[in-house]
Amino acid sequence: MATTISILRSRLRVDLDEPAADRWSDDDLDRHIQHAIRDINRVVPREMKASGLTIADPASRELDVSSLTDLIHVVAVEYPVGLYPRRLRHFETWGSTLSLLTDTMPAAGAGVCVYYTTQHTVDSEGSTLPAYLEDVALVGAAGYAMLDYLAANENRVTIGGDHTADQLRVFANDRLMQFRQDLTALKHERRQAIRTGELWTEDER
Repeated sequence: MATTISILRSRLRVDLDEPAADRWSDDDLDRHIQHAIRDINRVVPREMKASGLTIADPASRELDVSSLTDLIHVVAVEYPVGLYPRRLRHFETWGSTLSLLTDTMPAAGAGVCVYYTTQHTVDSEGSTLPAYLEDVALVGAAGYAMLDYLAANENRVTIGGDHTADQLRVFANDRLMQFRQDLTALKHERRQAIRTGELWTEDER
């Protein structure tokens, strides 16, 4: 079954030991989940590949990439497509235009494959997050939710049940510390993966 925002919300309520909506509405928890996902997108965005792009102008090295939804960053460009080893080219981007920095002019209609990153999304239809990132997002969302609740109830000595404000603040800070540590580890892992990969070749054949 596909993970949806309602499934993540239910899991978050369990993590917060709050099955009812006494402290947080559904909209509140959804907002905190999306907050955590935005943080994840800055570190581990979704990796995508677009293989249906073509050079339209026979006298141009430019490619329109406006069709790449929620584009964050172009990582690599393959041209020509389908050779081994892959021909990954130097390029530059400006706005929705990608320019191949090749010595030879690409042929009109030539296929180009673009490797890029985009935003992870979670909504009522499903999630693009892999399971391990869902777990990371819920840790961050729990911390954000608890801090938000404490801010709205800062003048109360006893916040709820047997828990004091100090106890809940410790909970929030622990979750956010773990979230930041997870993001730092993920950022390091991604950098290592990029370093060990080949981002371009100079062979023009």
